Amino acid sequence: MSPSRTAQIMIIAKEPVAGRVKTRLTPPFSAEQAAALAEAALRDSLRAVSATPAAQRLLALDGLPGSWLPAGFAVIPQRGSSLDERLAAAFSDAYRLRPGPVVLIGMDTPQVTPALLGEAVAALGRHDAVYGPATDGGFWLLGLRRPDPALLLGVPMSHPETGKLQLDRLDRAGLSVHVLPELTDVDTAADAATVAGQAPGSHFAATLARLGR
Repeated sequence: MSPSRTAQIMIIAKEPVAGRVKTRLTPPFSAEQAAALAEAALRDSLRAVSATPAAQRLLALDGLPGSWLPAGFAVIPQRGSSLDERLAAAFSDAYRLRPGPVVLIGMDTPQVTPALLGEAVAALGRHDAVYGPATDGGFWLLGLRRPDPALLLGVPMSHPETGKLQLDRLDRAGLSVHVLPELTDVDTAADAATVAGQAPGSHFAATLARLGR
């Protein structure tokens, strides 16, 4: 069976509510503008996942789904307090729903493409894990052939060396890892401008332009 028929793709995201998302964009953006950018990034991410062959498409959501959610996604609630707990729980819940490889991304890389996601899915046919590094020292994608909470729990998140520490955890577990190209997460206004330039046809770029940035 081909990897595209066995791997799930999951987005972990927050409901784009003003004051709860993209708070590092304020200032220069208002809380409402930051939420609009978050929703646009989420729409782009959902669109890329929708266009990628997968056994199942999931959204691990903190909050409630809105009109931005397209058909074809199963929604599961996030569990846990810290980010490492929420990531580990999302992998476990996805695997419980449908045992098999799981590819996970966040809502912060609207420039992600079906080609990159397809590479991640295919890599899990040959490797134990797939990893997408982010320019801020974290990671934008993590895929596991067989999810295990021990691979994530206790890894410091939102830290300059998060990515290195996560890779070390995978290496110490003896996993073979396929590394994807580095992408920029949207955390700051400078990040937003960079990412919009990389994805000029995206909802994100259009929203940033509408906000006059």
